[in-house]
Amino acid sequence: MLDLAFSVRDLARTRFTLSPLWEVVASVRVLKHPAEHPLHRPWSVEAGRRLAASGLDWRLLADLVPDPPGSIPIFLAPPPAGPAADLDSELAVLRATPAEQVRSGLGAPRAPRSERVDRLRGDPRRGLAELADLIASYWEIALAPHWPRMRSLLEGDVLHRARLFAEHGADRLLGDLGSVVTWDDGTLRVGHHYVHGSRRLGGRGLLLVPSVFVWPRVFSVVSPNWQPTLRYPPRGVAALWERQVTVPQALAAVVGRSRARLLADLDTPASTTELARRTGITPGGVSQHLTALRAAGLVDAHRSGRYVLYVRTEAAEVLLAAADGRRDGAQAPPSPRSPPR
Repeated sequence: MLDLAFSVRDLARTRFTLSPLWEVVASVRVLKHPAEHPLHRPWSVEAGRRLAASGLDWRLLADLVPDPPGSIPIFLAPPPAGPAADLDSELAVLRATPAEQVRSGLGAPRAPRSERVDRLRGDPRRGLAELADLIASYWEIALAPHWPRMRSLLEGDVLHRARLFAEHGADRLLGDLGSVVTWDDGTLRVGHHYVHGSRRLGGRGLLLVPSVFVWPRVFSVVSPNWQPTLRYPPRGVAALWERQVTVPQALAAVVGRSRARLLADLDTPASTTELARRTGITPGGVSQHLTALRAAGLVDAHRSGRYVLYVRTEAAEVLLAAADGRRDGAQAPPSPRSPPR
């Protein structure tokens, strides 16, 4: 068990961000042992085939993500400094990692070991340039086709937790980060297999990073020279790769099938582009339907960086629940008959 002790200043400095580079690292764990990650099987099967067909030699990346109890070097995916990292900016940071930091990370007791890792340790400048190029190629093959969907899920999770904070405060926010994380009296307790003890955040706050590929675990950074970080699974990740959306026919008869499909599909926040991809409706058509649904009070919109995410309102939840009741066999009340004349 890892205990993270918060001060008032730590609470004030706790924030969220996304990290495409960390998703690369975490996805490598899944590809190395796909049988241990059945939730991601649709992705791992496709990504494995695409990587094999490309001929990309990604063994260095696989070596740097060792099997437990090995430790992933922090410099491989350092905590992002900004609120919304992108892969190019993270790779720029990776390329500029000081040589002594690379050697220190690869010299730790549980650091990965291989001939390829030894070459990186011996010539960090050249090795980091090659590693960054390798990661960029891996990303384009294995993750870029899925990133819009992944990003929508991750940003939707941040939006959900921002609502928790706004409505219920920091206690609810920090107490809702997963089954192995609990919050009690100023301390965040994280169920770790290999990291134990108590750490003070030292006024730096905690960086919260939702991550698709960590489920069902959490990963942390608590080393003194790095921003304290917790990578946790986002809500809704179980439905990421295999979406089976049922459109309630009773609701479709009232608002139209396209609008009913959009409401059913908004079980997690999504952008216009993502909804168009999911539903097959043109982006222009999605935009028109969302405008109408928003005017009717069934959809809200929230900006997240450069994107606008749409979410169902409570009124829409009530409509969907009522329509589900009809679909599951609830009988509609008999229609009144006209009185005899």
